[in-house]
Amino acid sequence: METVLIRDCGATVIPAGDSVTLAKGTPVFIAQTLGGNVTVRTDRGLFRIASADVDALEEVDLGESAAVPATDGDASLEEQVWEALKGCFDPEIPINIVDLGLVYDLRIESAKDGQSEVFIKMTLTAQGCGMGPVIAEDARTRVKLLDAVSEATVDIVWDPVWNPQMISEEGRKIMGIS
Repeated sequence: METVLIRDCGATVIPAGDSVTLAKGTPVFIAQTLGGNVTVRTDRGLFRIASADVDALEEVDLGESAAVPATDGDASLEEQVWEALKGCFDPEIPINIVDLGLVYDLRIESAKDGQSEVFIKMTLTAQGCGMGPVIAEDARTRVKLLDAVSEATVDIVWDPVWNPQMISEEGRKIMGIS
């Protein structure tokens, strides 16, 4: 879908991870609207516009992708954390980080305040990807929004090295691979 920016807005260059400002009036093609963020293509390349700046786009409907993770009273905190992580997406690949196989470890510890601290180890599809800190911050923010979580830490690790065999069955269906 093609649209135009109705105001200046911050964006992140994909895959470098550099912060830039896209100018009002810039024509953009919306490539992906997942996790509350928008990936756009311009004549200068690909950019990720964070949910806080999506209003700079002339017309965009994020639907449920921008929703804050709901707290399900019947779900365990671990299930809620996994569900929150499924709301995080690589801006170039339309698969959440869980089904993409990027989350390697999840640990939950009780905190002094009666809430919980969550520790996540994740990787990226490529070691040189500058979007790593952006994706990790998305994950941390979504998990921290859960009522029972007082703190969330996301560490990027490289062992084992990610490979396409780590993609879940659901992710394979989305990508159309077996």
